[in-house]
Amino acid sequence: MSGLKGWLAGAAWPLWLAHGVDWQAGAFEESLTLDRLDCPLDYRRLRVAARQVYVFAQAHRHGLPRAAGAVELGVDFLRRRAALPGGGYAWRFDRQGRVTDARIDLYDQAFVLLALSAATAILPAAALRGPAMALDDFIESAMAHPAGGYVESLPPGLPRRQNPHMHLLEARLAAAEAFGETCFLERATPLVALFRERFLRGGALLEFFGEDWRAAEPAVVEPGHHCEWIWLLHRHARLTRGPVPAEAAILQDFVDRHGEDASSGALRDALAPDGRVLEAGARLWPQTERLKSEALRRPFRPERLAAAEAALSAYLRPDGLWHERRLPGGAFSTEAAPASSLYHLTCGILEAAALAPR
Repeated sequence: MSGLKGWLAGAAWPLWLAHGVDWQAGAFEESLTLDRLDCPLDYRRLRVAARQVYVFAQAHRHGLPRAAGAVELGVDFLRRRAALPGGGYAWRFDRQGRVTDARIDLYDQAFVLLALSAATAILPAAALRGPAMALDDFIESAMAHPAGGYVESLPPGLPRRQNPHMHLLEARLAAAEAFGETCFLERATPLVALFRERFLRGGALLEFFGEDWRAAEPAVVEPGHHCEWIWLLHRHARLTRGPVPAEAAILQDFVDRHGEDASSGALRDALAPDGRVLEAGARLWPQTERLKSEALRRPFRPERLAAAEAALSAYLRPDGLWHERRLPGGAFSTEAAPASSLYHLTCGILEAAALAPR
C-alpha cells in the first residue's frame, strides 16, 4: 500500500493541484487530457467541486502545501455559486461558474455534505456545521420519497438508484464524525435498513428501480458498489458500536464468485444477478473500492489485497494521471482523466492504508 500512497501524495495530488484547479475562476477542472494536461469540457459540475474539496482536505491532512487553499476555494464555490435560495445546491455551471441547470440531484447533495464534513480539516467546524445540518434537513424534508428513501432529484426522475443512497450514507457517517451531531447517525441507520429491504435481492446488490422499488429490467449489478457497501456496513457498525451485518459477507461472496475478470485481474463493471457479464470493460473506480473491502479481510486473505493493489496499479501513470477504463480487449483507454475519479483514488487508497497498516 505504501507504493499507492506514495503515488497519490507524490504525483497525483500535486499534479491536480497545479493543473486541476482554476485559481482565477475559483473553480475546479472537470478533467485533464493525458498529453496536454488541459480540460476539453465547457462546463463544471457540482459533484466535482464537492469531491475535490474532499480530495484536497485529505491532501492537506497529509501535508501537501497549498491544499488548504484549494479547499477554501471549493467551499467558497459551494456557498457563492452553487447554493440555491430555497435550499440544496445546483447541478451544473458554465466555465464562469454561472448556474446552467438548477436541478437538485440527490447524488450530488450527498457529496456536498461529504465536502462540508471533510473541510473541517481546514475551516472551523462551527462555520460548517450550520450549512451541513441545513442541507441534511433539506434532504430529509424536501427529497424524502413516500415509498421510502429519497427521490433522485428535484424535479423527480427515474429510474431510482441505490447509488445516491449509498453515498448519502457515506456522507452522513462522515458528518457524524466531523460534527459530533447525533442526527447524522440517526438518519444514516435507516439507509442501512433500506439496503437490506430494497437493494439486496437474492444475494446481489441491484442498481436500478421503479417508483415503488420494483427492480428495473434487465437487472444490473455492479461489483464495485458491493465493495463500497461492505466498507460502509463495517463503518456504520463501528460508529454505532454494533455487529457487522451478515449482509457484508453476502456481498463479498458475490464479488468473489463473479466480480473479477480472470484475464486481467480487474473488477468488472456490470453483471447480471446470476453473474453473467453485461459490460466487458473495467473502469478505474471499482478497483479503488475493492481496495477497501479487501483491506477489511487482509488478516485472513492477505493475497487478495495484494491482487487488488496490483489491479489498480496497472491503471496508474507515473505523472499522477490514470487510464479511466480497461477496454474489453484488455487495452487501456486514452481519454481525459476525469477529476471525479480522484475522489475514488484518494478515498480507496487512504482507507485501505488505514484499515490494513503495514
